[in-house]
Amino acid sequence: MSPRKSAAAALETRDAIVARAVAVASTDGLEGLTIGRLAGDLSMSKAGVIGHFGSKERLQLAALEEAVGIFTRTVWEPVASRPAGRERLLAICDAWVAHLESGVFPGGCFLAAAAAEFDGREGPVRDGVVAALGRWRAVIERDVRAAVAAGELPADSDPAQVWFEWNAFAMGLNQALQLHGDASAPDRARRAMRRAIGVPG
Repeated sequence: MSPRKSAAAALETRDAIVARAVAVASTDGLEGLTIGRLAGDLSMSKAGVIGHFGSKERLQLAALEEAVGIFTRTVWEPVASRPAGRERLLAICDAWVAHLESGVFPGGCFLAAAAAEFDGREGPVRDGVVAALGRWRAVIERDVRAAVAAGELPADSDPAQVWFEWNAFAMGLNQALQLHGDASAPDRARRAMRRAIGVPG
């Protein structure tokens, strides 16, 4: 096998491991990732799995990075070209709810689960979750400020409050879908998120 084909095969194997790790972690948690489980699922040796990452923690971080990338591609990228402000906020609202409703991850919202799993811990994985949510918070708050500057939202609108409420609604929606199978929850979440920025549901 040529070096180029060997490198491509290694990358393909790594991508397969990460994809499976994301699926497993979405239902069993990032701590539920085990080298033995992934090796068995992918018909690989444990050494073959760990050789791509070096440690369980680095595997967890790779799964988190991929999950964040999926969220970005399905929620942010389709609306990123919209004008900043209320129009894009409404588009984000719809895309975020649709992402949760469509079951992109088998265990529901990956970030919601990871946030609950690591909120009382320390270390690089927790830091990665905090950083990912922080970037998303910055997106929401930026568009709230743009909407205020354009006169689309009241001057006293608080970007941090909008983020707090939207994040809470998204986590509540995830729980309603995953734990209770509540088919009415997506519409409730959309209405709640719209009301948080003064738009009738």
